[in-house]
Amino acid sequence: MTCVSPWWPKIFGYHLLKLGPLSAQLPGEGCSVAHQFSLFPDSGAQLQGDFCHLPLQNASMDAVLMSLLLEFEADPYRILRETDRVLISGGYLLIVGLNPLSPAFIGKLLPKHRDELPWSGRFFLPSRVRDWLGLLGYQVVCDERLLYHSLLGEIQDSGFWQQTLEAWLPSAGSLYLIVARKLETPLTPIADRRKRRQPQWSTAPSAGRSGRVSQPKVK
Repeated sequence: MTCVSPWWPKIFGYHLLKLGPLSAQLPGEGCSVAHQFSLFPDSGAQLQGDFCHLPLQNASMDAVLMSLLLEFEADPYRILRETDRVLISGGYLLIVGLNPLSPAFIGKLLPKHRDELPWSGRFFLPSRVRDWLGLLGYQVVCDERLLYHSLLGEIQDSGFWQQTLEAWLPSAGSLYLIVARKLETPLTPIADRRKRRQPQWSTAPSAGRSGRVSQPKVK
């Protein structure tokens, strides 16, 4: 899968975290981040740990990649919050997921495939993932669809139906790629525009009543 390859040259820093076994298999060639390591609970990970309790310091990662991870975890939003904790301000978060509005959802409708991968997971709408990221204070810089295929049988990159779906229904890609960047928090508070300096007006002296003044009569 080379969907994230165009983004590697845009990411700089010291540490790139690949969450999940599928993320660990994605090549990182072309990325200038020297230290790239994988993290998941099973053996084979460079660092074993729980996705909801990452054994990492706050704001220590420059970029985080998660591929087909949120679909198979009980609390995906909690994972995003924990990822936000270890990501630096201005860091990148790359998410690859399964799109329910795509031919890949056909497998969930077939009883013999419901308990198989990847259909055993939950398919979240990309708009829902974007909402989660918005709550955490992220700016989505990319949201695209990939792989117009049902994932049933052999995948052909140049199939007729794939080309037709991509041309007429570009939002029906079986995979989505969301790239988000953690917004920087301003160091100084912004002054309230409503609190403006009021002009110092002085009260004008009241003029005396003008007019004809009657003199008292002398008896």
